[in-house]
Order: sequence, then C-alpha cells, then structure tokens
Amino acid sequence: MQQPFPLNPRRVVVKLGTGILTSEAAGIDTGRIAEICRQLHQLIDAGTRPIIVSSGAVGLGMARLGLKRRPRRLERLQACAAVGQSVLIQLWQDAFRPYDRHVAQLLLTRDDIRSRPRHIAVRHTFEHLLSESIIPVVNENDSVSAEEIKFGDNDVLSAMVASLTRADFLFILSTAPGLIDREGDGRIVPVVEKLTPEIERMAGGTTSATAVGGMVTKIEAARIATRSGCGVFIASGAESDIVPRLLRGDGPGTFFVPSGLPMEAKKRWLAFFEKPRGTVIVDEGARRALLENGSSLLAIGVREVDGDFEPGEVINVASPDRRPFARGISRYSGAEIRDIQGRNADELKQRFPRRKRLEVIHRNEFVTLS
Repeated sequence: MQQPFPLNPRRVVVKLGTGILTSEAAGIDTGRIAEICRQLHQLIDAGTRPIIVSSGAVGLGMARLGLKRRPRRLERLQACAAVGQSVLIQLWQDAFRPYDRHVAQLLLTRDDIRSRPRHIAVRHTFEHLLSESIIPVVNENDSVSAEEIKFGDNDVLSAMVASLTRADFLFILSTAPGLIDREGDGRIVPVVEKLTPEIERMAGGTTSATAVGGMVTKIEAARIATRSGCGVFIASGAESDIVPRLLRGDGPGTFFVPSGLPMEAKKRWLAFFEKPRGTVIVDEGARRALLENGSSLLAIGVREVDGDFEPGEVINVASPDRRPFARGISRYSGAEIRDIQGRNADELKQRFPRRKRLEVIHRNEFVTLS
C-alpha cells in the first residue's frame, strides 16, 4: 500500500511522555533520552528539523524533593516543575552534545499562543531557532500556569505546537503502543482515517503516579493536529529506532491521517489557539450559507447573542440548536450585535454610516470546526 506520508518530512514534532522518560519512582531514564537524540540526529542529517515536547519536569522535581506521588496542591506542583525544569533541559543538552547539536528551552502557557501578537512572536522564535539548526525543547510552563491558562497536558500542547509550526508529523511517544481496539480483538489499530465516536470509545486514562492524560488526550491531540494537515503517530517510545521506523512504514503504532490541506496561519489560530469570548446563534439559512457557500456572516442571519465581547475578539458561531460549528473574529461588540441582529444591509448602513464593511464576521476571518 502506498504510504500516506513523505519519506523526508521537512519538520516534525516529537512528544515524549513522562512514563517513557522516567520510572514510576520518578527516576530519569538517561539512556532513553540518549536513544531518542540518536534517532533525531539521523533525521536532522536527512534534512528534517525536529521539535521536542518533553514531559518529565514535574517528575524530576518530585525526585529532587523526595516525593513519591504527584502533588495535588497547585503551589506544590509548581514548585516541582520549577525545580525540575532546569534539570530536564540540561539532560537534553547533554544528550545532544555528542552530535554537536544545541537545544533551546521554550516554556509556554496557553496565553502565549492565545493572544495574536504573542502567537506570532512564538512562531517567529520557532522559525529562527529551526533556521539555525537549534532544537527547540518545549514544555508547559507549569511553574506559573494557573488553571485558566493551562493546556492541560503535553499531548494537547504538542498538537498546538505542530499546528503553530506547520509540522508534517507529530509523534506522540509514551508507554502506549498505539490505539488499542479494546472492543474488538485487542490489537493496535494501524490507521485511523477519521475520528469517529467508535474511535473515541477506545480511549482510556492513565494510572501513572507522575503523568497526566492518557489515550483520551492523545485522541484530542490527534484531532487538533490532523485538522491542521499534520499526520499523527501514536507509538511506544520504548521501541527501538521507533521514529525512523514509523517514517519508513514498518514501525508498530497508530497513524492518524491528516484531513485535507493545511489551513492558512490565521485560520489555524482561530480554530485552535484563541479562546472564544462569546457566541452568536444563527438561523438555518445563515448556517447553510456559511458552510456551503463560504459566505460572510451578516446581521440578518443572527438570532441570539451569548456573552459580552468587544470588536476584534474571537467568537463561536452556533446553529439553531446552539451547537458551535464555526469560529471567527467579530467586527462588532456583543451589545452592538444584539442591537442589529436580524437587520438587513440598508438598515446597517443607516446605523453605521462610517463603516465600510458591515459583516458581523468576514469569510476571511472565519473557520469551521467540524
């Protein structure tokens, strides 16, 4: 069968779970890190630029602080992360030193890619590092992340990094060998062409003392990355030579086929990075026009507004049953839309005579979610 991926990807993101980098007792596996670096060095020699999303900081901090269980108190967890981050980046630098490779640490919160200016700045940082053949090592900034700015886990973070950097592939390497068909023969599902409810039911959680997430978050990461045109592999990081084997098509694991072509950069941001500030509920005619004709959203199609937001903020667009199906940048505040909803273009021109564009959301600032 023809492989659904290029032999020489331009750029890949490799996410490594805590269970692969540490033991249950939170001891770091330097041999595993060295082996991953060897594989990535081979890819770099072949022209691929890798980005690493590395778990392990909290586990390393726990080890240094003599803790056996992951703390529940936020400040205690942040302390573990703060202690472990410096140790983690030094381990990666030491492991790449035999290949004369340099690494750079990037600690991110959701706010860093939620805000459009910071989103662009982060992307430019990645681009510059990769152009200089420096390997970015990314982690969530757990030492300062509060609940409202957390990604939740590094699976989702890795998918957002893959989307942000336009990676060809995302490798999610953990103790899981792939997506297991738990309701069938118990084997690894080799290829997932579409994320269906049946696929989602195969996911399970994690029982690790140092990790968060599980297959549920890996499926969510696959959903984000494949929507951005990035293929996703879920495989065991303990398998020998796993990254090049997956690229050759003979490695064990699950491949999630990317859907369609990559979105242009602004629509990636709309779909995945910016937190919506409100919702407009539209009628069925507007929903069809948006989805089938690629139209802009006009006030005449709006039936209801939820939330208080300002012009230029991202909002959800929901169908009459209140289910969000799209997202875009509103050109009006929530209060203004409540005032003009259901009105036609002539009425809007009288209400806003100085505005050149009267759409609620222009089609160039709109992206579907389904």
